[in-house]
Amino acid sequence: MADLKADFQKASKDVMDLAERPDNDTMLRLYALYKQGSEGDVSGPKPGFFDFVGTAKYEAWEKLAGMKPEEAMKKYVALVKTLRN
Repeated sequence: MADLKADFQKASKDVMDLAERPDNDTMLRLYALYKQGSEGDVSGPKPGFFDFVGTAKYEAWEKLAGMKPEEAMKKYVALVKTLRN
């Protein structure tokens, strides 16, 4: 578990140094996996109707409800690795 957390933290730093910015769908996936891995299931109120970005982020994270944080961490690390290659 300690190794997974270290890999997760490293991946969260590595994502900032990608050569190219990923497409919006991939960015939402990264966001949702990061939030699920670090905080668990979505919490708090859904953003307002006119907050399109906030709503998209909330809904992407909400789709991962029930996924164990460890699984989200593994998927996040794997996705960052594919983006770095």
